[in-house]
Amino acid sequence: MSECKLCPRECKADRSKGQRGRCQVSGEGILVARAALHLWEEPCISGEHGSGAVFFCGCPLRCVYCQNSQISGAERGKRISKERLAEIFLVLAKKGAANVNLVTPTHYTPEIIWAVERARQCGLKIPIVYNCSGYEKVETLETLKDTVDIYLTDFKYMEEEMASRYSSAPDYPQVAKKALAEMVCQAGPPVFDSDGMMTRGVIVRHLLLPGHRKNAEAVVKYVHEKFKNQVYLSLMNQYTPLPQVKRLYPELGRKVGKREYECLVDYAISLGVECAYIQEGKTAKESFIPDFDCEGV
Repeated sequence: MSECKLCPRECKADRSKGQRGRCQVSGEGILVARAALHLWEEPCISGEHGSGAVFFCGCPLRCVYCQNSQISGAERGKRISKERLAEIFLVLAKKGAANVNLVTPTHYTPEIIWAVERARQCGLKIPIVYNCSGYEKVETLETLKDTVDIYLTDFKYMEEEMASRYSSAPDYPQVAKKALAEMVCQAGPPVFDSDGMMTRGVIVRHLLLPGHRKNAEAVVKYVHEKFKNQVYLSLMNQYTPLPQVKRLYPELGRKVGKREYECLVDYAISLGVECAYIQEGKTAKESFIPDFDCEGV
């Protein structure tokens, strides 16, 4: 933590002395906003009882339209130790969680590896899900080889201009391609248990942004042609325009239209995509954003 280079930003912040990195967190403990059963992931992740979601504060990418903007700037949450993190994993398992779902975990990778090992020594059996933005360093992912069972990753952009405007990361497409290849190499093809719950594999999410269907189609085309049925795609229409986004980025100031999303789904089908999740109904609601009230922390 004295010269942090965990994410592609490689900001080299001295987090060990309290300096904040580009992720907005320091190395003083682990900042967590919520640890509870979560029913709003893909069916093979949430199941009937929920995924054991641990929402970490801060984020290396920090997209302007972030649906979890309340915590991505690390302005909320509770600081805990890695020992407490291991305890939280075990508590979630006892509550019936289908898995431990690490949400935006990149900047706490070393502590997470330690906590998972400790929890497994104490009897943790459920899969570990690494729920991330896709903007990951291969070198950091390599350290997770024996820790993570399922990668639940975004693939946001194939267009550098979009990545620059909305995430200040023009290198996102190239970084995400390399990261996804490493994830697939580690996790292998998808594996499900008798209840249809994923126990190992990769799910690639894409959140369709209003007016950016061509970018979405490019993402789907790349992932499908590169990995075929080695990964599941998750095409999301739940984009929620938050007030600050409407002011600064008016082109993102509306929800995704029904036809807009249907065209993306039709395109995926035309490519021959078979392993995919799609969303139906009105999912673009702020009520889908959890309360970051430190429950379970």
